[in-house]
Amino acid sequence: MSSELIVDSKSSFLNDQYSLHLYKMYSSKLKKLILVLLLLTISFTTYVAIINRSSTNMTVRQKILKAVYPILMIFSDKKNRAKPSQVNTAVFSTSFYSLKTVTNQGTIFDFSQLKGKKVLLVNTASDCGYTPQYADLQKLYEQYKDRLVIIGFPANDFKEQEKGSDEQIAAFCKANYGVTFPLAQKSSVVKGNQQNEVFKWLSDKNKNGWNDKQPKWNFSKYLVNENGILINYFDPAVSPLDREITEAIAKN
Repeated sequence: MSSELIVDSKSSFLNDQYSLHLYKMYSSKLKKLILVLLLLTISFTTYVAIINRSSTNMTVRQKILKAVYPILMIFSDKKNRAKPSQVNTAVFSTSFYSLKTVTNQGTIFDFSQLKGKKVLLVNTASDCGYTPQYADLQKLYEQYKDRLVIIGFPANDFKEQEKGSDEQIAAFCKANYGVTFPLAQKSSVVKGNQQNEVFKWLSDKNKNGWNDKQPKWNFSKYLVNENGILINYFDPAVSPLDREITEAIAKN
């Protein structure tokens, strides 16, 4: 056998050995990666199941959103809040207490009965990352029930995250978050011809005295004081139990 053939054979053997080594190395790493992903999947599935052990008639998506809500709140931008430096009451074309809405049970809710209490108005949705704020809103409602009324306004404006009927929404909120505060009939809250009259007032400075901001996403929050004056706007990322909200409610 010529020396050239011997060299070629050795070279081929070494290449085969190196390829085999690489295959074993990457195969081992791939197996470890699959094992890690499997363990993470099992752990996350178990966590979701524990978080939702008392949930009723929730979709898989809703269960996952409920489970990841605490993480979402950690990384959400909470800076977007607004309050007036001065409220121009002279431009009020509509009193807050002249407004009315229809509840999800079909009855008329007259805002004149809200005089003397603070009111937190929130556009809501059942299939949103912020949906677990229903639980926080309920806690807030129970904590300040003597001085605060919360009204939820279900809306399908953002990525169609509220497709249910009024009956389905009410049942979902009651079963999964224990909601007892009033819910309005499903409507649109963003600016346009179909905008709910309450949100027309909340997002028009010529009506409320200073604010033109419409809801940024589901669970935007508007706080009205005991005299029917809009005093704060809070973005969805601001928890209902945020200190700024609770201090504004507790303030006389």
